[in-house]
Amino acid sequence: MPWERPRQSGQPGQPDQPDPGERPGLLSLRLPGSDHGHEQDRESEHDSESETPYRLHRRFDRMGRLVGDAAMRKLLDSHVMVIGLGGVGSWAAEALARAGVGRLTLVDFDLVCVTNANRQLHAMRGTTGKPKATVMAERLQAIHPSCVIEGVRSFYEAETSEDLLAREPDLIVDAIDNLTAKAHLIARCREREIPLVVSGGASGRLDPTQVRVGDLAEVEGDPFLAALRKILRKRHDFPRDRSWGLATVHSLESPAQPLPLEYDGGEGFRCVCPQGDNGKHTCDDRNLIYGTAGFVTGSFGFACAAEAVRRLLA
Repeated sequence: MPWERPRQSGQPGQPDQPDPGERPGLLSLRLPGSDHGHEQDRESEHDSESETPYRLHRRFDRMGRLVGDAAMRKLLDSHVMVIGLGGVGSWAAEALARAGVGRLTLVDFDLVCVTNANRQLHAMRGTTGKPKATVMAERLQAIHPSCVIEGVRSFYEAETSEDLLAREPDLIVDAIDNLTAKAHLIARCREREIPLVVSGGASGRLDPTQVRVGDLAEVEGDPFLAALRKILRKRHDFPRDRSWGLATVHSLESPAQPLPLEYDGGEGFRCVCPQGDNGKHTCDDRNLIYGTAGFVTGSFGFACAAEAVRRLLA
């Protein structure tokens, strides 16, 4: 089997040339601390094995030893779409890349904001004002060079859904924080029979040990998910009397109300997002801006990735 999907020069998110030391069909044996001569010996020694069926690079050695060769082949052949690259989605996307998923589509309309820095992986000095989808695609390409990665600057909604879903992912991680868009995605995935992992609200919580995975129809104690269920039942005919089979990451911890900060000067929260009013949603339009902790949103993202991998390998 070929080591990776065929590439076309200029394909989004793909380098034109393979990473040195990652020859198709070979296991890389460049080990830390080895001298140059021994590296060359190992490389030439394995050059003669160009027809080997190996696809697993040493980059994913530890994941491979956990799940095995057959499972790694499944992951390398899998396409996951992550919609929403904030405090949950950015961590989920990176965990999937590091697990060896072979194709990732990253969808987010927003630009990186300085207020993202406490919880979103793409938010660093030098990235403020750049599209989240682009920054994450570049970051994950450096982690997993052979992955086919597409960063899409788009807001998921009814008008964009067909274009996005036409990419036919094997699974979608829903890290959307807009209720209308989230409900529409869940309904469309049900119609198209696309496996989905849903993230509930991670804001207002401090205890990552309270994160769980359950069925969306049965989750309790999450006001965000309660509102989502109401929309799904009212607008999309989801049943009231049985489970939905929708894996949903949530917390048993009740969300805490946000506290005022001194630099607000008694005026309340002011939006400093670089895109301002983007025509979709703005901080200023929200009734409440909850506090968030990166170690909780990250735990949500890791749980989403874990559930996604479990389903891909089932």
